[in-house]
Amino acid sequence: MAWYRDIEMARKNMTLRLPAEQADELEAVARAEGISVSDAVREAIAEHIARKRTDKAFRERLRAVVERDREILERLAR
Repeated sequence: MAWYRDIEMARKNMTLRLPAEQADELEAVARAEGISVSDAVREAIAEHIARKRTDKAFRERLRAVVERDREILERLAR
């Protein structure tokens, strides 16, 4: 399911701090799936974002954030 491997994209390094137990579980999941921990994290993030895109309440909150940011940017541009 690593669709992102086929897409040429810029990469951004990030640091992720997890509790030891969660990190151990993530590593075990990645090993069981035969993928890297980074791939497991990317897949989880992609799935999370896909769920958010179909969440009506989230989309309403996002629109409010976009509107607030637009207003701030317009003030700064004056």
